[in-house]
Amino acid sequence: MIDLRRLHVLRAVAHYGTVTAAASALHFTTSAASQQIRQLARELGVDLLEPQGRGVRLTSAAESLLAHADAIQARWEQAELDLRADHGAPAGLLRVSGFPVAVSVLLAPMAARLRERHPQLTVRMREAEAPTGFDLLFEGEADLAVVEATIFNPPLSDEGFDQQPLLDDPFDLVVPEDHPLAGRDRVDLAEAAREDWIAPVPDSPCRPHVLSACGAAGFTPDIVHHARDWNVMAHLIAHGLGVALIPRLAQLTPHLPITRVRCTGNPHRKLLTCTRGGGHARPAVAAALAELRELAPKAVA
Repeated sequence: MIDLRRLHVLRAVAHYGTVTAAASALHFTTSAASQQIRQLARELGVDLLEPQGRGVRLTSAAESLLAHADAIQARWEQAELDLRADHGAPAGLLRVSGFPVAVSVLLAPMAARLRERHPQLTVRMREAEAPTGFDLLFEGEADLAVVEATIFNPPLSDEGFDQQPLLDDPFDLVVPEDHPLAGRDRVDLAEAAREDWIAPVPDSPCRPHVLSACGAAGFTPDIVHHARDWNVMAHLIAHGLGVALIPRLAQLTPHLPITRVRCTGNPHRKLLTCTRGGGHARPAVAAALAELRELAPKAVA
């Protein structure tokens, strides 16, 4: 019989990319994690890791085994549901995570609604960007995450996670209120091609969206300022230091002398809900997802 604890170590290597990172997440030494995988390989009579440069990669046998491991994880989630079938009302502890704007605009009102409608349910929230959100789910530290769709997320085919579309969050061109484009109902980004631009910092998941939208409009923006927080960008714009693409979900400081203008072509980012495989059927998670689906369209109207 397969030792499920050793199988979990292998799943962690697949998720985090290296034995060292997996060991750190599981609070093992690297040597202990490697030993667990070697013992699992001996039990199965197959190689699970093979050298790749200075590191290792999963063998085809390991990939096949992990497909079964993800199915086991989903069945375990279902087993817990079946055991609690007589207690279907949302109750207990629900742990959620999301990036800052999602927490402010979606998860906070979701939690307030759940508290009112399901008094036996306790919601605990944690701010986390997409990579950490997936890690929290994998480690069992979160039950539901709202994440941005990026090329760094696990593929949709990864059965360890259930990723579902939540909403498309459009980017608006934000300009000073006395800017020539400020009075427009809608603007083609090409009209802002010669402006000074304010953009997200290089490691922001939104930066590729901004560059892609400008590229689709036929220009590379002249980025003169970088910021991580949308409200920092708003203050820079208010002082006439440039223009920026800012998602509609971002709630900017009121009364600043700035104007949002909608863009032709509808540049946007996609937001997803994510649970562990099979986790979306838990009553507490299902109730949270229902609230999010109701809140999402209103948030970007």
